[in-house]
Amino acid sequence: MASLISAMLRRQIRLFKPFLSNFSITASRNLQEVLGELGAKAMGEKVEYQDLHIAAIPAALAVPVELPPEDPRIVLYLHGGGYVAGSIKYAKGFAGVLAVKANLRVLCIAYRLAPENPFPAALEDSLAAYEYLLEQGYAPENISLIGESAGGGLLFSLCLLLKSLGRPMPGRLVALSPWTDLSLSGESYQTKRKEDPCLSIKEIEGFVHAYCPQNPRDPLASPLFGELSGLPFCRIYVGEDELLLDDSRLMAEKLCLAGVDCRLKVEPGLWHAYVLYGVPEANTALEEIKEFFEENLYGEAD
Repeated sequence: MASLISAMLRRQIRLFKPFLSNFSITASRNLQEVLGELGAKAMGEKVEYQDLHIAAIPAALAVPVELPPEDPRIVLYLHGGGYVAGSIKYAKGFAGVLAVKANLRVLCIAYRLAPENPFPAALEDSLAAYEYLLEQGYAPENISLIGESAGGGLLFSLCLLLKSLGRPMPGRLVALSPWTDLSLSGESYQTKRKEDPCLSIKEIEGFVHAYCPQNPRDPLASPLFGELSGLPFCRIYVGEDELLLDDSRLMAEKLCLAGVDCRLKVEPGLWHAYVLYGVPEANTALEEIKEFFEENLYGEAD
């Protein structure tokens, strides 16, 4: 059962759903910027940001002030927004929260957006960011990927691309309500229409049309249809009451069948990308994610 705070917030989100579903792309982008700025301000002086560019892509490094400088780990955060929204201001919001909660460096990027830059622009930019970290001297096993919604699907697509290129994989993956199936074939797109307080089918279909209308089942756009063996250790968080529930559930099943260490957590009564909302269940998830980043998964001496 959802916490009282989450239940109250859910009702408020549902009230705004008709307005948010009809937002233009420009309005959605502006709203996300505001949300990102609020997230960054919430961390106050606990985190410092270093603005940079990677292959002309706006990026930022969020560094918690209490982090020991010798810590060799880093997280690459890929933001959500249906591939059509999400500036660096938005990305810095959750990057700062994650940096403080996990006490790790977090690199975030503002990959190119559709419809101006359709598939595979976001994937190409994500690859550039990952290659940048390797060039900076980070060992692949010390790089973790995390992303929500479109960014959650994108991190799986990035791993499939790395595998095809023969490049080293990152050490860990954390996907928050990942969008892994742009063909929208999961049953939850029908069964959760009334329960989802955030998203609408019309809105998601618009994202598909903007980003990858020609072949939405391409594994590099919809990693659910990819060959998943050899992917890194993975944790997936999803709300029980969201249209994208089956994107997570089916992805977790296929990962496990492919021999990947993947654990799925379905949070009762929660909604899309709930981990970004600061509710009690989100705080619990962030604690679990911190522990996952700290786990000795490779049998090496601490």
